[in-house]
Parts: sequence; structure tokens; C-alpha cells
Amino acid sequence: MSRPVDKYGKLGDAAFSRMEKVNADLFLLTYGSLVTQLLKDMEDAEAVNAQLDKMGYNIGLRLIDEFLAKSGVTACQDFRETAEVVAKVGLRMFLGVGAEVVMWNKEMTACSLVLAENPLAEYVELPANLVNKLWYSNLLCGVIRGCLEQLQLRVECRFEKDALQGDDQTMIRLELKEVLHEEYDDDD
Repeated sequence: MSRPVDKYGKLGDAAFSRMEKVNADLFLLTYGSLVTQLLKDMEDAEAVNAQLDKMGYNIGLRLIDEFLAKSGVTACQDFRETAEVVAKVGLRMFLGVGAEVVMWNKEMTACSLVLAENPLAEYVELPANLVNKLWYSNLLCGVIRGCLEQLQLRVECRFEKDALQGDDQTMIRLELKEVLHEEYDDDD
């Protein structure tokens, strides 16, 4: 079992080292400004959560192409392997952090990703009125959802715990809802 994890950890490190880097502080401040503007425009944390998820989903639809082209990952055999690739390669490649895959259900269709750290939340402190309402990094859930949907996997992705909310760790729940099948029109 540890063999694939080591393999994916090494793939993630290699992919991260090949990626073009942007200034982390600039990225974090830009993301923070985006969330702040959404809060001003929408005035409702739930609406902001939904908008961040939608934006992330649209990013994920496109980001998967770069991931497949640059990561060196081959087709996954099952959802368990897919979750390991997301945790060890995808998050590492684009955010510079990995995650542990834990808490599988008995059907092996749902698990949690425990992030070692959340780079989007660096320098962030939620105001008291947004604690337990705003999922500041909800963009990540949308990105994961969009990437996996491009691979024909419809998933539900949501934050379960967040250090910004006062939890001891940051945890994302990932649940496979459906394996999509491409439909082809027969023109004959």
C-alpha cells in the first residue's frame, strides 16, 4: 500500500519542481482581494462559498489539461488511486503542498484529504461574523470537482474542517457520485 504513495509523492515533487512559479505573496493577496470583493458584492457568505466553488470548477475544467501534460501520471485504476493522485500529485504540483488520504467509507467511494497546510489561508484571519459561515478556500473544492469531472468522475467536494474556522486541521471530503460515460451519436 505504501508503494503507490511513495510513487505519487515522488511524481508530485518532480511535477512541482518543473512548474513555473509565481510569487506566493502576490497570489495570496490577489486571492484575498477576490474573496473580499465577493463578500462586498454578495453580502452573504453562502453565496460567496457557491461563487468560489463555481470559479474553482471552471478553473479545474482547464487545469486538468496542464496536469495531464506535465505530471507524468497515467490513468488511475480506481477511485482510491485517483484520490491519492489528487492528494500527492495535483495539490503538490499546483499549490506546493500534499495531503493525506484518510477516512475511506466501506464502499471506497468517499474519503477525506487532510492538508498539511493550506497556502490559500496564510495571512488570513476570519472575522467573527464569518466563522462557521465562509469557507475561505472553497475555490479548491471547485478545482478538484472540475478536474475530476473532465476525467468522467462526478464528485462532491466540500470542506469538513478548516484551521481558519478554529479546527485543528484542514480537511476536504471527497465523494464519488457517478462515473460518467461519454455518449456518442451514431450518425449512420
